Amino acid sequence: MIKGMRLPAAIVMAAMLGSGLGAGSAAAEGKVVAKVGEMKITTQELAFAESELSREFAQVPEDKRKAAILAALIDIKLLANKAAVEGLDEKDSFKARMAFVQSRNLHNLYFQETVVAGVSDEEVRERFDKEIAATAPETEIKARHILVASEEEANAVIAELAQGKDFAELAKDKSTGPSGANGGDLGYFGKGQMVPEFEEAAFGLDNGKFTTTPVKTQFGWHVILKEEEREKPKPQFDQVKDQIRQVVYREKYFELVKKAREETDVEILDADLKSAVEATTETKEQ
Repeated sequence: MIKGMRLPAAIVMAAMLGSGLGAGSAAAEGKVVAKVGEMKITTQELAFAESELSREFAQVPEDKRKAAILAALIDIKLLANKAAVEGLDEKDSFKARMAFVQSRNLHNLYFQETVVAGVSDEEVRERFDKEIAATAPETEIKARHILVASEEEANAVIAELAQGKDFAELAKDKSTGPSGANGGDLGYFGKGQMVPEFEEAAFGLDNGKFTTTPVKTQFGWHVILKEEEREKPKPQFDQVKDQIRQVVYREKYFELVKKAREETDVEILDADLKSAVEATTETKEQ
């Protein structure tokens, strides 16, 4: 569960951007850094623009990024003023777009203040402990292998190992796989990480034993040494705390939406869209 949880993009944006009410409200506060005619650009509006335009300016050197964004914001103000003078802000299409932008940003602000601001580190830690307690232990093994092109070569390797040759040295000398230079060391791995034939043979060995029959996979012929096995270490809190926080956000978000749907009648008039939306909603809530 920890690994798979992801938030809808709108929620992620809410968490990243904070209140996100838009440039109009942002301009009401903060130190004035520039003027475009009678319009003021404040530090708060500039900070909001930095968040909104971060992707577009990601390639600009950090020491020049703020100035570049301010220049872009000035251009935005200039052309926005021209558009207003020509009455474009009175067009129905513009009003519809602004209604959507307002709804989206109010959605984000509500989520920010209702959920994000209220999730404490203690709540995230409690959820982490709950997830860890519910996670079944997994076994993983540490192994080496020698990969060769033919069954005959693999049998020759096995014969040398039976005579007492060192596995790691033979791997360096004979293995054609990328781990050969490192003595065939594959490190620790769990079930599902290797191809089935390799996994079955490796997990079937006792510690310190190697396969006495070559193992064939799509990569060639393997001789495998199982060195040891252990219970897979569970993640530490600091490694996954941000991911766990997103899980908490996600669940609280859907609780909010579910409650709002129960309180308000929602009717989708297009039959095809209705079925698609219902299917999407069910998938998200699972």
